[in-house]
Amino acid sequence: MSYRDFVNCIIASRKRLEPDGRKPPRRTQAAEGGCGVIGMACSEAIPARHLLQSLAQMRNRGNGKGGGIAAVGLLPDDFGVSPQVLRGDTLLAVAYLEAACRAEVERKYVEAVFEGAHVRTQPHTSDYRAIAGLEAPPPEVVQYFVRPRSAALAEFRESNGLQEGDPGAIWDEFVYQNSYQLNREFYASTGDKQAFVLSHGKNLLVLKMVGYGDDVIRYYQIEDLRAHVWIGHHRYPTKGRVWHPGGAHPFVGLNEALVHNGDFANYASICEYLGQRNIHPLFLTDTEVSVLAFDLLHRTYGYPLEYVIEALAPTTERDFAMLPKEKRRVYAMLQATHIHASPDGPWFFLIAQSRGGEDPAYRLIGITDTSMLRPQVFALQEGESSDGEDIAIGFAASEKQAIDAALQSLADEDTRFWARADRYWNARGGSHTDGGAFIFAVQPDGDGRGRLVCTDKFGRSMHTAAGRPYLGPRPGLPPALQAIPQASGEVIFRWATERMPAWSYDEVLGMLRGLEEGAKDPQRRGEILQALTLLMDRRYAVGDKRRSSLLALYDACFGRLVDVIHLSPGAEYWVITWMNRLAE
Repeated sequence: MSYRDFVNCIIASRKRLEPDGRKPPRRTQAAEGGCGVIGMACSEAIPARHLLQSLAQMRNRGNGKGGGIAAVGLLPDDFGVSPQVLRGDTLLAVAYLEAACRAEVERKYVEAVFEGAHVRTQPHTSDYRAIAGLEAPPPEVVQYFVRPRSAALAEFRESNGLQEGDPGAIWDEFVYQNSYQLNREFYASTGDKQAFVLSHGKNLLVLKMVGYGDDVIRYYQIEDLRAHVWIGHHRYPTKGRVWHPGGAHPFVGLNEALVHNGDFANYASICEYLGQRNIHPLFLTDTEVSVLAFDLLHRTYGYPLEYVIEALAPTTERDFAMLPKEKRRVYAMLQATHIHASPDGPWFFLIAQSRGGEDPAYRLIGITDTSMLRPQVFALQEGESSDGEDIAIGFAASEKQAIDAALQSLADEDTRFWARADRYWNARGGSHTDGGAFIFAVQPDGDGRGRLVCTDKFGRSMHTAAGRPYLGPRPGLPPALQAIPQASGEVIFRWATERMPAWSYDEVLGMLRGLEEGAKDPQRRGEILQALTLLMDRRYAVGDKRRSSLLALYDACFGRLVDVIHLSPGAEYWVITWMNRLAE
């Protein structure tokens, strides 16, 4: 069987998902809004609690009507399973809105079709009202580690002409169609909502509810749950049933979960495109059709990521002309074939993707629309521990402050991280330079660690600046205080930067202690703050030190200076306060 025939059989097999020929209901409501999104991928599995401050700072990007997280690259100890089970079985997570339906769901869609189920009920807070702002009880979540029963899988292959073909791909399609039927029966868009599938991939877990993204982490008590890749989302009211947990992000294809900020105008067109391939959205939101299109292109058609991204966010105008001849030829075919699957409107996608099997990989993928009409920022930090082992973390988010908050949270617990990324950048949508997308891929080594590589759409690697990172204070006495010149901020800045290349980190810390001591004198605060501002903002030689580490130290120093001023405001503060009150 050729791969083309195999794909056609897979698509044809989905006809039975709509046996009576009815079209699923389409949404009619539309109200534009923005969302808060953050994703991080780390060479080492890190706990969910490091998303909390990021999501808290982006609450203005949501309204509490929908939030969620996705985790990829989990650790077996956190679920009570063996590494072989976590790596090889499907993790089916079901949200039960009505406890009474669980027995029937398990009988029809778990026990009848799967075997080897390790069942785990997700812990949660005993009373959802203990979390301020939650308006509705979140669903009970049950996780099943499963593999298809031989007889059920054989019948699926036989009835759909799939006697030949990749066994892993047939397994995946079997899982996908089983989940669709579960959702259609127990989560009809216009009827009763009793249960639905949160996720059904390899080493992938989704949790979501009516609330904020950080509420999800607290309610389901996953602060200590570890994963290599995390994405989090606050939903602002856009299109879809945002008042119900099934309408919250992330949405899943199979082995990928997607969140997005924005919306697009051609939802109906994309639904028609999917319908021609026997894919029928159930949750009435543009985010769902986005991940269904991604899954179709990547899993079913087998396109490499570069081609999937091109189909979703086509290269445009002058950038297209700047591509190599062979890429223009292939991209023109992709655009002509899949233009109706290309979301039209402002959007920024974050995708957490898992590749299971014997050679697992975990990805965080960020894709922006060709016009870059939604905010997006990427970041990368590469460091090493005191024993010389490399560690790296990458981010994609709707704002830089969310990235810095996550790094600060990590740095507060682990000196291998610091509060500034080595590099921040934006993707240029639809471009010949980076393609408007970046991929952070983790290749795990089996003990909770791995190797992180960042590439753009075309597979070109991203690298950070050279220099030794600051790995935290050494044991013993604090660095010796350095006397700061009695001069203007500009002169202090020049004095420091002339010495900076030769200084050690201890000497830099001594200089910062000197600034803090100088700021205790209200008469010197202006020049001290000016000098520190110049150190933060200007470029200069730093020797063998890492610029991002220096910036993190400057940020911490600035915070302490503010504390000094707060504790001892000085006469100028009271004069200004008095004048402001007179003006009122």
